[in-house]
Amino acid sequence: MGKIIAVANQKGGVGKSTTAINLSSCISQLEKRVLLVDMDSQGNATSGFGVEKNSVNHSVYEMLLGECTVKEAILSMEYPRMDLIAATTDLAGAEVELLEYEDREFRLRISLDLIRDDYDYIFIDCPPSLSMLTVNCLTAADSVLIPMQAEFYALEGLALLINTIGMIQERLNPELRIEGILFTMYDGRTKLSQEIVENVKENLDVRIYETFIPRNVRLAEAPSYGMPINLYDPRSKGAKGYTELAKEMVYTENIEGKTGNGE
Repeated sequence: MGKIIAVANQKGGVGKSTTAINLSSCISQLEKRVLLVDMDSQGNATSGFGVEKNSVNHSVYEMLLGECTVKEAILSMEYPRMDLIAATTDLAGAEVELLEYEDREFRLRISLDLIRDDYDYIFIDCPPSLSMLTVNCLTAADSVLIPMQAEFYALEGLALLINTIGMIQERLNPELRIEGILFTMYDGRTKLSQEIVENVKENLDVRIYETFIPRNVRLAEAPSYGMPINLYDPRSKGAKGYTELAKEMVYTENIEGKTGNGE
């Protein structure tokens, strides 16, 4: 059964879509079957894979409203083992339209449950705000990966997100947990960055990934070419960072799973 991971942070500009795109692609290169679901109406994860939004016939919007099936919405990428459910600007309208459905908080979960056995990992790129779409993402997910910058205001965004996760656990998805915290755009030369990391480690009993994603110009360039960083410039610091993160996530999980089964 595939693992569903929501990539979320209610504070924008923290590398959320960048992480969703590049982590998905790097994990697919580790011989894992991966699906990325773009739930952000800006469609950054969609364009980041080179998909022209105007050419999409069946997007996540139609899927949520029952106008197409989840399998009809899946786009096969030109990269092996990598699929995408795209987002278009229509998705912004789903916020209002979903209110008409009794199962409005579970629309995404219902669809993904039908195909989760087809994948090893399903990543959801969440909107950068608390909305009905975000609620759908967190209700459908097994866990939440939180990208954050090592800066003061990021701590406020983290506290807000953890509060949201607690609310979803209480009301809609009691099995939801935090997958881990990923520091992005990291500059280890600054004292503030180091202090923020230590602050999070001391105050939160959650996993913090050993891999930090550095600031990297090539990471910023890759989306304009419609390519994940590991294919756009595999030698860049950004590509090396997300490749290491993919290995840390997949291989650590495999070790923990074997340990758990042997006990």
